[in-house]
Amino acid sequence: MKRIALGVQYNGADWQGYQVQPHGCTVQDKLEQAIEKFACVPIGTTCAGRTDAGVHALGQVVHFDTELQREMHAWVRGINAFLPDSIGVRWAKELHEVVAYGEAEFDPAADFHARFSARSRTYHYLLYNNAVRAPLLAGRAGFTHRPLDIERMRAAVVPLIGTHDFSAFRAAGCQAKTPVKDMQEITIERHGDMILFTLRASAFLHHMVRNLVGALVYVGQGREDVSWLGELLAGRDRTVAAPTFMPDGLYLADIEYDAKWGLPQETPRILPAF
Repeated sequence: MKRIALGVQYNGADWQGYQVQPHGCTVQDKLEQAIEKFACVPIGTTCAGRTDAGVHALGQVVHFDTELQREMHAWVRGINAFLPDSIGVRWAKELHEVVAYGEAEFDPAADFHARFSARSRTYHYLLYNNAVRAPLLAGRAGFTHRPLDIERMRAAVVPLIGTHDFSAFRAAGCQAKTPVKDMQEITIERHGDMILFTLRASAFLHHMVRNLVGALVYVGQGREDVSWLGELLAGRDRTVAAPTFMPDGLYLADIEYDAKWGLPQETPRILPAF
């Protein structure tokens, strides 16, 4: 038995999230159907982080266990042959062999887990800020027509950096064991009418990124003070925060693992208008 990791990208606009559902219209449903068609046996997968309906992924990571003997390029091409155009496997890595890392040797198959071995997750949120919506960005970027002040939003995120209780930005149905997360970095860039939010943390709560973006939009529009996000964080009350922002512009960008796993991860910036 060996463990294989896959790097997966998808456009989530046509799918009802990542996690398998009875209706069969999720990314995991289509991925596992494609793996079964290629492998000729059912194979379950585990992902690094589940995404909601309409949310995209540039660097999702999944793993599965199998006794089948296949070259890594065969797994990539074989699975892709049975996937729809909006979902694709970018790379595959077999994790049963002992690999050299410095002076020590590790057996990744004994410990690697797509979710629990992750050291951090990075999300992008792409927002189109113009008086008129852009039809070609529908489903691929969020949209707000009121002008946004980048400097106000940058100042507003300062209190969020570090380890905090993020209950104020947590969905009611969130199943995480704890609302305490380590927010490692938040950057906000403007490229013409496009604004790119990048958030990196140990992990994220359900709807956490979209709730943070919604609050930042309020600050950027001048509807709330720069100090508002810090006040929300301290108050831990979701009911007084901004509404959850649309999923269209949210991208699971990268999952960081220890270099000892030797995963051939990419750092893509394949985003609309970039």
